[in-house]
Amino acid sequence: MNYKAYLVESGKRMLHKGLTVETWGNLSVQDPETGLVYLTPSAMPYDSISEDDVVVMREDGTLVEGTRKPTVECGMHLGILRSRPGIHAVIHTHPIYSLVFAVQHRDIPPIIDEAAQIFGGTVHTAEYALPGSAELAENVQKALGPNGMACLLANHGAVCLGKDMEQAFRVCTVLEMTAQVYQMALTTGTPQQISQQNVDYMKDFMEHHYGQGK
Repeated sequence: MNYKAYLVESGKRMLHKGLTVETWGNLSVQDPETGLVYLTPSAMPYDSISEDDVVVMREDGTLVEGTRKPTVECGMHLGILRSRPGIHAVIHTHPIYSLVFAVQHRDIPPIIDEAAQIFGGTVHTAEYALPGSAELAENVQKALGPNGMACLLANHGAVCLGKDMEQAFRVCTVLEMTAQVYQMALTTGTPQQISQQNVDYMKDFMEHHYGQGK
């Protein structure tokens, strides 16, 4: 697979799906065979990024290829990939409804079936730290825990994970939809959380039984 082209197209997809604005947000994808990590460059418009602008690094942060500065959240991406075997794509977004809760430092519980199936529990908010800082990278890993697929960044945005980019985008979509439903439910009544027993069942069903060939 041409991971550079894959990342370039993913950046455009993130922008045009309304998951970020201008040059904010960032993405990474890892080749599971070589372990190499492909990252978006810092502060470049997604519609103008080319394959030559992609930065390639090892998990330890060693530069392999590229002349551009990598995303300022490079440390966060690499830290997640090092600590989560089986995760090979990370998307940092700035989506509107998720940000409503991020600025309140408020978690998003599993209130719809899709959230239960994808997240398996509450999406937590990482404590505030400056963008690009080692502290933020650490806070994100704490909020994600050993199994989390998404977290909010206080006053900042969201981080979504996947075994590949397709799954990471699915996580992004479900997170933003859940945030929108939660925000609307809070303004019209009292949203009811799905029980953890049912959440566990649906998460297991999604992973091991839902879809073809399972």
